[in-house]
Amino acid sequence: MTGYQTIRYERTEHIGTLTLARPEKRNAQNPRMWQELAELGSELLADETLRCLVVAAEGPSFSAGIDLVEGMAGLLVELTGHAPQDALDAGLKLAGTFRWISELGCPSVAAVRGHAYGAGMQLALACDFRILGQSAQLGLIETRYGLLPDMGATVRLPRIVGESRARELILLGEVIDSAEALRIGLASRVVADDDVDSAARELAGRLVAQPPLAIRGARSALDAAWYQHSEDSFKVAVEAQIRCLQSEDFREALAAAAEGRSPQWRGC
Repeated sequence: MTGYQTIRYERTEHIGTLTLARPEKRNAQNPRMWQELAELGSELLADETLRCLVVAAEGPSFSAGIDLVEGMAGLLVELTGHAPQDALDAGLKLAGTFRWISELGCPSVAAVRGHAYGAGMQLALACDFRILGQSAQLGLIETRYGLLPDMGATVRLPRIVGESRARELILLGEVIDSAEALRIGLASRVVADDDVDSAARELAGRLVAQPPLAIRGARSALDAAWYQHSEDSFKVAVEAQIRCLQSEDFREALAAAAEGRSPQWRGC
C-alpha cells in the first residue's frame, strides 16, 4: 500500500507494521493522518491473511497527540460551527479513526517510545498489547485544553487498569512513566528504548505462531464479556469454539500431536 504521506504500512509474511511518519512533529495527528489511518483500516479489515499488526512510529516519540494547529485549532474547531446532528455525526466519525484496530481479526501490538499523549495514548490503547520503552511518558492530557478523550480511552482504559485508576488518569490528566504503566497493567512489557521495535516484533512473532481461528475467537469472546450480557458472551465463545472444532487447523493439531511435530496453522 503506497501513496500515504503521514503513515507507512509494510507487510512481512503474516505481520503488518503501521508506522506513524511525522517525526518532525513528534507524530502529532492531523486530519491527513486520520484520513490515511481510516483508509488503511478499511483495507486491513478485509485482509483475512493478516495475523498480527504492529503499530510503531518514526523518531523518538510515539505520538504527541493531536496537532495543535491542523487538528485542534482546525478540524475540531470546525465542528462547533455544525448543526447539532451534523456535529455529532462528524465527531463520531473522527472518534472512530482507529477503532478498526480493535475490530481486526488478529491481535495488535503498540511499540511505544517517548511521548504517547492524548490521541497518541488512545491509539496505543486500541491495541491488544503495549510494549513501552523505559523513557516512555503516557497521558490523556485533553483536560488541559478544556476537552476530554473521546477516541476510545473512556471505554478501553477502565478495562485495562480498572475504573478508579482510569478516572484519575482521565479526570486529572496525569502523565505517567513506563514503570507506573507497567505497575497498573497498562504496559505489557517495558524494555530499553532501543529494544522497543525488536520486542514488539518478537511478541508479534509469538502471536503469529498461535492458531489464527482460536485467537480470533478468543478476542471476540473477551470483547463480548465486556460489551454484552454474560450469557451472550458465553454464546460468542461457544460459537467460536465450534468453528475451531470444525476447522482444518483442529484436524492439523490432532495430526501433529499424533506425529510428534509442531502444527502448521492455516487459519481455516
